[in-house]
Amino acid sequence: MTHHTLLRQILDYSNRADPYPLYAELRKTPVLQEGSDIFVVSTYWEIKNLLHDPRISSDARNLSPGAAGTYLQEEEEEESALPPAFLRLDPPEHDRLRRMAMRPFGPPETPRRIHDMRSELARIVSGLIDDFGDRNQVDLVEDFSYPFPVTVICRLLGIPREDEARFHAWADTIAAGLDPDPGQDAGERRHVTQQARTELGAYLSELIEERRTAPDDGMLSELINQHGGTDGQMTRMEVLSTAALLLIAGHETTVNLITNGMLTLLRHPDVLERLRNDAGSALPIVEELLRFEPPVQLLPQRTTLADIDIGGTTIPKGASVWLVLASGNRDPQRFTDPDRFDPDREDNQHLGFGSGIHNCFGAPLARLEAQLALTALARRLDGPRLVKDPPPYRQNAVLRGPRHLDIAFDGLRA
Repeated sequence: MTHHTLLRQILDYSNRADPYPLYAELRKTPVLQEGSDIFVVSTYWEIKNLLHDPRISSDARNLSPGAAGTYLQEEEEEESALPPAFLRLDPPEHDRLRRMAMRPFGPPETPRRIHDMRSELARIVSGLIDDFGDRNQVDLVEDFSYPFPVTVICRLLGIPREDEARFHAWADTIAAGLDPDPGQDAGERRHVTQQARTELGAYLSELIEERRTAPDDGMLSELINQHGGTDGQMTRMEVLSTAALLLIAGHETTVNLITNGMLTLLRHPDVLERLRNDAGSALPIVEELLRFEPPVQLLPQRTTLADIDIGGTTIPKGASVWLVLASGNRDPQRFTDPDRFDPDREDNQHLGFGSGIHNCFGAPLARLEAQLALTALARRLDGPRLVKDPPPYRQNAVLRGPRHLDIAFDGLRA
Protein backbone atom coordinates (compact mmCIF):
# COMPACT_ATOMS: atom_id res chain seq x y z
CA MET A 1 0.00 0.00 0.00
CA THR A 2 1.55 3.32 -1.04
CA HIS A 3 1.19 6.36 1.17
CA HIS A 4 -0.16 8.38 -1.70
CA THR A 5 -3.27 6.18 -1.86
CA LEU A 6 -4.06 6.13 1.87
CA LEU A 7 -6.20 9.25 2.06
CA ARG A 8 -8.16 8.23 -1.01
CA GLN A 9 -8.81 4.83 0.53
CA ILE A 10 -9.91 6.37 3.83
CA LEU A 11 -12.40 8.54 1.96
CA ASP A 12 -13.60 5.65 -0.20
CA TYR A 13 -17.07 4.58 0.93
CA SER A 14 -16.15 0.89 0.60
CA ASN A 15 -13.96 1.31 3.70
CA ARG A 16 -16.49 3.23 5.78
CA ALA A 17 -17.50 0.23 7.91
CA ASP A 18 -13.93 -0.30 9.15
CA PRO A 19 -11.40 2.45 8.44
CA TYR A 20 -9.21 1.52 11.42
CA PRO A 21 -6.68 -0.71 9.58
CA LEU A 22 -6.11 2.22 7.22
CA TYR A 23 -5.60 4.55 10.18
CA ALA A 24 -2.97 2.12 11.55
CA GLU A 25 -1.15 2.29 8.23
CA LEU A 26 -1.48 6.07 8.23
CA ARG A 27 0.15 6.38 11.65
CA LYS A 28 3.38 4.93 10.27
CA THR A 29 3.88 8.42 8.81
CA PRO A 30 2.58 10.76 11.55
CA VAL A 31 2.44 13.74 9.18
CA LEU A 32 1.69 12.54 5.67
CA GLN A 33 1.86 14.93 2.74
CA GLU A 34 -0.87 14.07 0.26
CA GLY A 35 -0.17 15.69 -3.10
CA SER A 36 1.33 19.15 -2.93
CA ASP A 37 -0.95 20.90 -0.48
CA ILE A 38 -2.65 18.55 2.03
CA PHE A 39 -0.94 17.39 5.23
CA VAL A 40 -2.66 14.55 7.10
CA VAL A 41 -1.86 14.23 10.82
CA SER A 42 -2.80 10.90 12.40
CA THR A 43 -0.99 10.40 15.73
CA TYR A 44 -2.36 11.42 19.12
CA TRP A 45 0.25 13.82 20.44
CA GLU A 46 0.76 15.57 17.10
CA ILE A 47 -3.00 16.08 16.71
CA LYS A 48 -3.39 17.35 20.25
CA ASN A 49 -0.46 19.73 19.87
CA LEU A 50 -1.95 21.21 16.72
CA LEU A 51 -5.40 21.56 18.28
CA HIS A 52 -3.78 23.77 20.93
CA ASP A 53 -1.43 25.61 18.55
CA PRO A 54 -2.50 29.23 17.83
CA ARG A 55 -0.73 28.95 14.48
CA ILE A 56 -3.50 26.59 13.30
CA SER A 57 -6.52 28.42 11.91
CA SER A 58 -10.10 27.19 11.55
CA ASP A 59 -10.90 30.03 9.15
CA ALA A 60 -10.89 28.76 5.57
CA ARG A 61 -10.14 32.27 4.33
CA ASN A 62 -6.55 31.72 5.51
CA LEU A 63 -5.97 28.89 3.05
CA SER A 64 -3.53 29.61 0.27
CA PRO A 65 -5.27 29.71 -3.13
CA GLY A 66 -5.89 26.15 -4.28
CA ALA A 67 -4.66 24.65 -1.02
CA ALA A 68 -7.86 22.71 -0.39
CA GLY A 69 -6.71 20.19 -2.97
CA THR A 70 -8.88 17.92 -5.05
CA TYR A 71 -10.67 16.36 -2.09
CA LEU A 72 -12.25 19.45 -0.57
CA GLN A 73 -14.06 22.30 -2.22
CA GLU A 74 -14.78 25.16 0.17
CA GLU A 75 -18.26 26.58 0.30
CA GLU A 76 -18.58 30.18 -0.79
CA GLU A 77 -20.21 31.18 2.46
CA GLU A 78 -20.18 34.89 1.79
CA GLU A 79 -22.89 34.34 -0.81
CA SER A 80 -25.09 32.44 1.61
CA ALA A 81 -27.74 33.63 4.03
CA LEU A 82 -25.62 31.93 6.72
CA PRO A 83 -22.21 33.46 7.47
CA PRO A 84 -19.47 31.32 9.08
CA ALA A 85 -20.30 30.24 12.64
CA PHE A 86 -17.82 30.67 15.48
CA LEU A 87 -16.60 27.10 14.92
CA ARG A 88 -15.10 28.34 11.64
CA LEU A 89 -13.52 31.48 13.10
CA ASP A 90 -10.32 32.27 15.01
CA PRO A 91 -9.73 34.39 18.11
CA PRO A 92 -10.74 37.00 19.03
CA GLU A 93 -13.99 36.68 17.02
CA HIS A 94 -14.32 33.00 17.92
CA ASP A 95 -13.79 33.62 21.64
CA ARG A 96 -16.31 36.46 21.85
CA LEU A 97 -19.08 34.55 20.05
CA ARG A 98 -18.42 31.32 21.93
CA ARG A 99 -18.61 33.13 25.28
CA MET A 100 -21.90 34.71 24.27
CA ALA A 101 -23.33 31.40 23.08
CA MET A 102 -22.23 29.71 26.32
CA ARG A 103 -24.01 32.19 28.62
CA PRO A 104 -27.50 30.67 28.21
CA PHE A 105 -26.09 27.12 27.87
CA GLY A 106 -23.69 26.42 30.72
CA PRO A 107 -21.24 27.62 33.37
CA PRO A 108 -20.61 30.10 34.75
CA GLU A 109 -23.80 32.06 33.90
CA THR A 110 -26.16 29.07 33.52
CA PRO A 111 -24.48 26.23 35.42
CA ARG A 112 -27.57 24.03 35.91
CA ARG A 113 -29.14 24.12 32.46
CA ILE A 114 -28.00 20.68 31.32
CA HIS A 115 -28.32 19.14 34.79
CA ASP A 116 -31.91 20.33 35.09
CA MET A 117 -32.80 18.71 31.74
CA ARG A 118 -32.04 15.19 32.97
CA SER A 119 -35.59 14.24 33.94
CA GLU A 120 -37.02 15.66 30.72
CA LEU A 121 -34.43 13.79 28.64
CA ALA A 122 -35.30 10.57 30.47
CA ARG A 123 -38.99 11.09 29.67
CA ILE A 124 -38.21 11.59 25.97
CA VAL A 125 -36.10 8.41 25.90
CA SER A 126 -38.80 6.40 27.68
CA GLY A 127 -41.48 7.67 25.32
CA LEU A 128 -39.52 6.77 22.20
CA ILE A 129 -38.90 3.23 23.46
CA ASP A 130 -42.57 2.88 24.43
CA ASP A 131 -43.40 3.80 20.83
CA PHE A 132 -41.65 0.61 19.67
CA GLY A 133 -44.92 -0.97 20.80
CA ASP A 134 -45.39 -4.61 19.88
CA ARG A 135 -42.70 -4.60 17.22
CA ASN A 136 -39.79 -7.02 17.47
CA GLN A 137 -37.51 -5.07 15.13
CA VAL A 138 -36.68 -1.38 14.79
CA ASP A 139 -34.32 0.80 12.82
CA LEU A 140 -32.54 2.44 15.73
CA VAL A 141 -31.59 5.49 13.65
CA GLU A 142 -35.07 6.28 12.39
CA ASP A 143 -36.95 5.22 15.50
CA PHE A 144 -34.66 6.45 18.25
CA SER A 145 -31.16 7.84 17.61
CA TYR A 146 -32.39 10.62 15.33
CA PRO A 147 -35.68 11.72 16.96
CA PHE A 148 -34.18 11.85 20.47
CA PRO A 149 -31.46 14.52 19.97
CA VAL A 150 -33.60 16.42 17.48
CA THR A 151 -36.39 16.72 20.06
CA VAL A 152 -33.86 17.81 22.67
CA ILE A 153 -32.18 20.48 20.56
CA CYS A 154 -35.54 21.86 19.46
CA ARG A 155 -36.65 22.21 23.07
CA LEU A 156 -33.31 23.68 24.11
CA LEU A 157 -33.27 26.31 21.37
CA GLY A 158 -37.01 26.98 21.39
CA ILE A 159 -37.60 25.71 17.84
CA PRO A 160 -40.99 24.11 17.17
CA ARG A 161 -40.58 20.33 17.03
CA GLU A 162 -43.23 20.19 14.33
CA ASP A 163 -40.87 22.11 12.04
CA GLU A 164 -38.45 19.18 12.00
CA ALA A 165 -39.72 18.05 8.62
CA ARG A 166 -38.70 21.46 7.24
CA PHE A 167 -35.14 21.60 8.57
CA HIS A 168 -34.32 17.86 8.39
CA ALA A 169 -33.41 17.94 4.71
CA TRP A 170 -31.49 21.22 5.06
CA ALA A 171 -29.47 19.86 7.98
CA ASP A 172 -28.70 16.61 6.15
CA THR A 173 -27.54 18.50 3.07
CA ILE A 174 -25.34 20.91 5.04
CA ALA A 175 -23.81 18.04 7.05
CA ALA A 176 -23.17 16.13 3.82
CA GLY A 177 -21.30 19.19 2.58
CA LEU A 178 -18.61 18.41 5.18
CA ASP A 179 -17.73 15.18 3.37
CA PRO A 180 -14.38 15.78 1.66
CA ASP A 181 -15.05 13.25 -1.10
CA PRO A 182 -18.76 12.84 -1.67
CA GLY A 183 -18.48 11.14 -5.04
CA GLN A 184 -20.45 13.84 -6.83
CA ASP A 185 -19.76 16.86 -8.99
CA ALA A 186 -18.15 19.54 -6.80
CA GLY A 187 -20.04 22.37 -8.46
CA GLU A 188 -23.38 20.66 -8.02
CA ARG A 189 -22.53 19.84 -4.40
CA ARG A 190 -21.72 23.51 -3.70
CA HIS A 191 -24.96 24.62 -5.35
CA VAL A 192 -27.11 22.18 -3.38
CA THR A 193 -25.35 23.01 -0.10
CA GLN A 194 -25.67 26.75 -0.68
CA GLN A 195 -29.36 26.41 -1.42
CA ALA A 196 -29.89 24.46 1.83
CA ARG A 197 -27.94 27.08 3.80
CA THR A 198 -29.99 29.87 2.26
CA GLU A 199 -33.31 28.16 2.98
CA LEU A 200 -32.29 27.33 6.56
CA GLY A 201 -31.15 30.93 7.00
CA ALA A 202 -34.50 32.23 5.79
CA TYR A 203 -36.36 29.90 8.18
CA LEU A 204 -34.24 30.93 11.15
CA SER A 205 -34.61 34.62 10.24
CA GLU A 206 -38.39 34.30 10.51
CA LEU A 207 -38.04 32.50 13.83
CA ILE A 208 -35.64 35.14 15.16
CA GLU A 209 -38.16 37.87 14.41
CA GLU A 210 -40.88 35.90 16.21
CA ARG A 211 -38.65 35.42 19.26
CA ARG A 212 -37.63 39.06 19.27
CA THR A 213 -41.23 40.19 19.72
CA ALA A 214 -42.46 37.18 21.71
CA PRO A 215 -39.53 35.68 23.63
CA ASP A 216 -39.71 32.33 25.38
CA ASP A 217 -37.32 30.44 27.63
CA GLY A 218 -35.31 28.89 24.77
CA MET A 219 -31.70 29.64 23.97
CA LEU A 220 -32.62 31.36 20.71
CA SER A 221 -34.60 34.01 22.59
CA GLU A 222 -31.73 34.48 25.02
CA LEU A 223 -29.18 34.87 22.22
CA ILE A 224 -31.37 37.53 20.59
CA ASN A 225 -32.10 39.50 23.72
CA GLN A 226 -29.01 39.05 25.89
CA HIS A 227 -26.59 41.90 26.58
CA GLY A 228 -23.09 40.54 26.81
CA GLY A 229 -21.40 43.21 28.89
CA THR A 230 -17.98 43.92 27.45
CA ASP A 231 -18.74 41.47 24.62
CA GLY A 232 -21.69 43.58 23.51
CA GLN A 233 -24.67 41.97 21.83
CA MET A 234 -24.78 39.51 18.96
CA THR A 235 -25.70 41.00 15.63
CA ARG A 236 -28.61 39.52 13.76
CA MET A 237 -26.24 37.63 11.45
CA GLU A 238 -24.23 36.32 14.40
CA VAL A 239 -27.41 35.02 16.03
CA LEU A 240 -28.35 33.44 12.71
CA SER A 241 -25.05 31.60 12.23
CA THR A 242 -24.89 30.52 15.88
CA ALA A 243 -28.45 29.18 15.83
CA ALA A 244 -27.74 27.20 12.66
CA LEU A 245 -24.58 25.73 14.16
CA LEU A 246 -26.31 24.68 17.38
CA LEU A 247 -29.28 23.23 15.52
CA ILE A 248 -27.20 21.08 13.17
CA ALA A 249 -24.26 20.17 15.41
CA GLY A 250 -26.65 19.70 18.32
CA HIS A 251 -28.12 16.58 16.80
CA GLU A 252 -25.97 15.28 13.92
CA THR A 253 -23.06 14.12 16.06
CA THR A 254 -25.27 12.77 18.86
CA VAL A 255 -27.15 10.58 16.38
CA ASN A 256 -23.81 8.96 15.53
CA LEU A 257 -22.70 8.70 19.15
CA ILE A 258 -25.84 6.82 20.19
CA THR A 259 -25.94 4.61 17.09
CA ASN A 260 -22.23 3.77 17.12
CA GLY A 261 -22.61 3.17 20.84
CA MET A 262 -25.43 0.65 20.53
CA LEU A 263 -23.69 -1.09 17.63
CA THR A 264 -20.55 -1.46 19.75
CA LEU A 265 -22.49 -2.72 22.78
CA LEU A 266 -24.28 -5.34 20.68
CA ARG A 267 -20.87 -6.50 19.49
CA HIS A 268 -19.74 -6.68 23.14
CA PRO A 269 -22.68 -8.37 24.93
CA ASP A 270 -20.77 -8.61 28.23
CA VAL A 271 -20.56 -4.81 28.39
CA LEU A 272 -24.21 -4.49 27.36
CA GLU A 273 -25.18 -6.81 30.22
CA ARG A 274 -23.04 -4.80 32.61
CA LEU A 275 -24.85 -1.61 31.60
CA ARG A 276 -28.24 -3.32 31.98
CA ASN A 277 -27.43 -4.21 35.57
CA ASP A 278 -25.45 -1.12 36.56
CA ALA A 279 -26.60 2.27 35.29
CA GLY A 280 -23.56 3.81 36.97
CA SER A 281 -21.30 2.17 34.38
CA ALA A 282 -22.78 4.40 31.66
CA LEU A 283 -20.25 7.17 32.26
CA PRO A 284 -17.05 5.16 31.59
CA ILE A 285 -18.77 3.23 28.80
CA VAL A 286 -19.68 6.44 26.93
CA GLU A 287 -16.16 7.83 27.42
CA GLU A 288 -14.68 4.68 25.91
CA LEU A 289 -17.19 4.83 23.05
CA LEU A 290 -16.01 8.37 22.32
CA ARG A 291 -12.49 7.03 22.02
CA PHE A 292 -13.29 3.76 20.27
CA GLU A 293 -15.92 4.97 17.75
CA PRO A 294 -15.94 8.79 17.76
CA PRO A 295 -18.86 10.44 15.92
CA VAL A 296 -16.48 12.92 14.24
CA GLN A 297 -13.66 11.01 12.59
CA LEU A 298 -11.56 13.77 11.11
CA LEU A 299 -11.25 17.54 10.81
CA PRO A 300 -10.35 18.42 7.21
CA GLN A 301 -10.61 22.21 7.42
CA ARG A 302 -7.58 23.56 9.27
CA THR A 303 -4.95 25.96 7.95
CA THR A 304 -1.46 26.96 9.03
CA LEU A 305 -0.80 30.66 9.76
CA ALA A 306 2.96 30.06 9.73
CA ASP A 307 5.42 27.31 8.86
CA ILE A 308 5.08 24.59 11.53
CA ASP A 309 7.57 21.81 12.20
CA ILE A 310 5.83 18.74 13.58
CA GLY A 311 6.56 15.04 13.44
CA GLY A 312 9.74 15.69 11.46
CA THR A 313 7.82 17.49 8.69
CA THR A 314 7.52 21.19 7.95
CA ILE A 315 3.97 22.19 7.10
CA PRO A 316 4.13 25.46 5.16
CA LYS A 317 2.05 28.52 5.87
CA GLY A 318 -1.37 28.44 4.19
CA ALA A 319 -1.41 24.65 3.78
CA SER A 320 -4.48 22.50 4.35
CA VAL A 321 -4.12 20.36 7.49
CA TRP A 322 -6.35 17.35 8.15
CA LEU A 323 -6.49 16.03 11.71
CA VAL A 324 -7.66 12.40 11.89
CA LEU A 325 -9.11 12.31 15.41
CA ALA A 326 -10.27 8.69 15.16
CA SER A 327 -6.73 7.59 14.28
CA GLY A 328 -5.28 9.50 17.23
CA ASN A 329 -7.78 7.73 19.48
CA ARG A 330 -6.31 4.37 18.40
CA ASP A 331 -2.65 5.43 18.70
CA PRO A 332 -0.72 2.73 20.62
CA GLN A 333 1.79 5.37 21.69
CA ARG A 334 -0.99 6.90 23.79
CA PHE A 335 -3.45 4.08 24.58
CA THR A 336 -2.63 0.53 25.66
CA ASP A 337 -4.21 -2.10 23.40
CA PRO A 338 -6.08 0.67 21.55
CA ASP A 339 -8.18 -1.60 19.31
CA ARG A 340 -9.82 -3.21 22.34
CA PHE A 341 -13.09 -1.76 23.65
CA ASP A 342 -12.37 -1.36 27.36
CA PRO A 343 -14.72 0.76 29.52
CA ASP A 344 -12.33 0.26 32.47
CA ARG A 345 -9.55 2.04 30.63
CA GLU A 346 -7.71 4.51 32.86
CA ASP A 347 -6.58 7.99 31.84
CA ASN A 348 -8.96 8.01 28.88
CA GLN A 349 -8.16 11.49 27.55
CA HIS A 350 -9.60 10.81 24.11
CA LEU A 351 -10.10 13.18 21.19
CA GLY A 352 -13.77 12.31 20.75
CA PHE A 353 -14.81 15.92 21.32
CA GLY A 354 -11.62 17.45 19.96
CA SER A 355 -9.45 19.59 22.21
CA GLY A 356 -8.31 23.17 22.61
CA ILE A 357 -10.44 26.25 21.98
CA HIS A 358 -12.67 24.41 19.50
CA ASN A 359 -13.50 21.46 21.75
CA CYS A 360 -17.13 20.45 21.30
CA PHE A 361 -19.44 23.15 22.63
CA GLY A 362 -22.24 20.67 23.34
CA ALA A 363 -20.12 17.91 24.91
CA PRO A 364 -21.90 17.96 28.33
CA LEU A 365 -25.31 17.56 26.67
CA ALA A 366 -24.11 14.87 24.23
CA ARG A 367 -22.56 12.87 27.07
CA LEU A 368 -25.79 12.99 29.09
CA GLU A 369 -27.95 12.09 26.09
CA ALA A 370 -25.77 9.08 25.27
CA GLN A 371 -25.64 7.88 28.87
CA LEU A 372 -29.41 8.03 29.29
CA ALA A 373 -30.18 6.59 25.84
CA LEU A 374 -27.83 3.61 26.00
CA THR A 375 -28.78 2.78 29.60
CA ALA A 376 -32.49 2.75 28.74
CA LEU A 377 -31.96 0.64 25.61
CA ALA A 378 -29.82 -1.86 27.53
CA ARG A 379 -32.40 -2.11 30.31
CA ARG A 380 -35.58 -2.30 28.27
CA LEU A 381 -34.75 -4.32 25.14
CA ASP A 382 -35.10 -8.04 25.81
CA GLY A 383 -32.58 -10.12 23.84
CA PRO A 384 -31.43 -7.38 21.43
CA ARG A 385 -29.37 -8.48 18.42
CA LEU A 386 -28.11 -7.05 15.18
CA VAL A 387 -30.00 -7.92 12.01
CA LYS A 388 -27.06 -7.05 9.78
CA ASP A 389 -23.41 -6.54 10.66
CA PRO A 390 -21.88 -4.38 9.41
CA PRO A 391 -24.87 -2.10 8.86
CA PRO A 392 -25.09 0.35 5.95
CA TYR A 393 -23.14 3.51 6.72
CA ARG A 394 -23.66 7.15 5.85
CA GLN A 395 -21.63 8.40 2.92
CA ASN A 396 -19.95 11.01 5.10
CA ALA A 397 -16.33 10.25 6.09
CA VAL A 398 -16.28 13.10 8.64
CA LEU A 399 -19.53 12.31 10.47
CA ARG A 400 -19.14 8.54 10.31
CA GLY A 401 -22.01 6.41 11.55
CA PRO A 402 -24.61 3.87 10.38
CA ARG A 403 -27.35 5.23 8.15
CA HIS A 404 -29.61 2.48 9.44
CA LEU A 405 -29.18 0.08 12.34
CA ASP A 406 -31.77 -2.69 12.37
CA ILE A 407 -32.09 -4.35 15.76
CA ALA A 408 -34.27 -7.37 16.52
CA PHE A 409 -35.41 -8.15 20.07
CA ASP A 410 -37.84 -10.41 21.88
CA GLY A 411 -39.90 -7.67 23.47
CA LEU A 412 -39.80 -4.68 25.81
CA ARG A 413 -39.20 -4.78 29.50
CA ALA A 414 -41.16 -2.45 31.72
